[in-house]
Amino acid sequence: MSHNSDAPVEPITIPVLQRWKEEGRRITMTTAYDAVTARIADPVVDIILVGDSVGNVCLGFDDTLPVSMAMMNHHLEAVARTKPRALLVADMPFLSFHLSPEETIRNAGGLLQRGADAVKLEGGSRRAGMVRALVDCEIPVMGHIGLTPQSVNVMGGFKVQGRTTDDALRLLDDADHLQDAGCFALVLEGVPAELAARATETLTIPTIGIGAGPDCSGQVLVFHDVLGLTLGHRPKFVRAYANGFALLQQALSHWAADVRQAAFPTHQQSYRLPDGLRDTIANWTPSSST
Repeated sequence: MSHNSDAPVEPITIPVLQRWKEEGRRITMTTAYDAVTARIADPVVDIILVGDSVGNVCLGFDDTLPVSMAMMNHHLEAVARTKPRALLVADMPFLSFHLSPEETIRNAGGLLQRGADAVKLEGGSRRAGMVRALVDCEIPVMGHIGLTPQSVNVMGGFKVQGRTTDDALRLLDDADHLQDAGCFALVLEGVPAELAARATETLTIPTIGIGAGPDCSGQVLVFHDVLGLTLGHRPKFVRAYANGFALLQQALSHWAADVRQAAFPTHQQSYRLPDGLRDTIANWTPSSST
């Protein structure tokens, strides 16, 4: 949604999202990894996610597994400095919430201290204990089930989940258990639309879909996917709303051509000496030549 700059702007909070779920108002969420992307996204979306997808999108990794807490802290700080009105959620990267409740709390608390409003972690019922530990410490948690990228090796690739009876029922159980553990919202990724619709219908908390059909409480897409800034294969669930990569490369090519043809910079992009100094500069000779 876009906002009238003259109207009062309501900060997006967890109770606001809950109210929207009850009212049937759709929620929008995208990623940001630095101040520029945050400033572009903030007037438009309801939730900004500093995702561990920064590994694929910005850092050149094949998946999210190499992303560390130090990397997440670095990118979160850049986004938080923009003071977004959108709810700011930070991903907990691989191994940051797997070893002990104490370490999980310390890592998640560090994200809140750096400006996040909430954290997101991947996994189903087996993560319910960690979710409870965080919620007990007043750390809001967004869950993430279905196709969970940190589990890519176990899943054998980025594959749609919940297509068998056992897997579909397990996903619904996972959603219920995570809600019971205290999650304020759930990301449903890479699951059949009918399954996501059933989860959304039965949960009281909002669901945010990505490759999960049209019936979730909201939708999330990676910023760079929405704007067409990525190359190569695009998943089925991605719709690019601009050919951003080609547009930006074209603009940069025009600049480079102007430089090579001495068409940039012109006087309009140059600073000028005051009139009284021009003769002085013209009459100057290097001291080494005297």
